[in-house]
Amino acid sequence: MKLAVDSNLLIRYLAWDDMGQAHGATAQIESANTVFISTIVLCETVGVLKRAYRHTSDEFMEALSDVIHSRNVEVDRPAAEAGLRMLARCGDFADGVIQYDAIRSNCDRVATFDQTFQELLTPKLRKA
Repeated sequence: MKLAVDSNLLIRYLAWDDMGQAHGATAQIESANTVFISTIVLCETVGVLKRAYRHTSDEFMEALSDVIHSRNVEVDRPAAEAGLRMLARCGDFADGVIQYDAIRSNCDRVATFDQTFQELLTPKLRKA
């Protein structure tokens, strides 16, 4: 069975804050042959873990990386890895994905009011 997971299930799997739901999430994920995680689910998951759970990037980066690189997980790995790299630089996971997509789409620059994101952009994509 190929299972697509939503961010709320992935959050329970990673956070273990509600034992019943965490066990349910684990059972579903571990019983699937393939687990599909969309990039938007990864972005939502990281956002919730940082905002609602007040986890630092370091606290969940390794767990998230382990999930992304699991043999039975299907994910846009280059986009996910770009998000992880941006997190490692004290940026936002979603911004890493945005930068990756901009590069993949051959954009000349990324327009943003987010000063941190602007500073972390590759030189090619910064404001002229």
